[in-house]
Amino acid sequence: MNGGTEEVGVEGEGKAGVGGAARDGEMGTATEAAAAVSLETLRKRMADFARERDWEQFHSPRNLLLALVGEVGELSEIFQWKGEVPKGLPGWDEAEKEHLGEELADVLLYLVRLSDMCGVDLGKAALRKMEINARKYPVDQCKGSSKKHTHYDSTNSASTNDNVNTSNKEHNNGA
Repeated sequence: MNGGTEEVGVEGEGKAGVGGAARDGEMGTATEAAAAVSLETLRKRMADFARERDWEQFHSPRNLLLALVGEVGELSEIFQWKGEVPKGLPGWDEAEKEHLGEELADVLLYLVRLSDMCGVDLGKAALRKMEINARKYPVDQCKGSSKKHTHYDSTNSASTNDNVNTSNKEHNNGA
């Protein structure tokens, strides 16, 4: 990440967390940090990181979204010519996996920062979306199928409303 935005990652000599050096009371190693990291911890660390560098001025939702899209492009490049990649990435060497982890982290960090700058609680939004998807894709109707939610019979009124909202959103976005 560059261009006035934060490059937040695991730094230092084994005593750092996401966003820079470990602080008093925080986890000591990257492995420990990864085991217990939360979206709220990332949000706070990203905000501190940007504030310390006076980068908040550059972190408009638009700029963060464009940076996020760029990072998704970099993530896509990793898979571009590999064909279908099986779970666990067999055949990938450690350097490739590390690079993948860095690009995934960039996407996550920009997403967390964007949600913070938009005033969206990303954790709550994700849980809510999972509940909506559970209604859209009832296990008894969709297990083992990759068909879109509009294919399934909806007897739940909430599911019907979700389908209408999604259809409206897709229509408004030209999908």
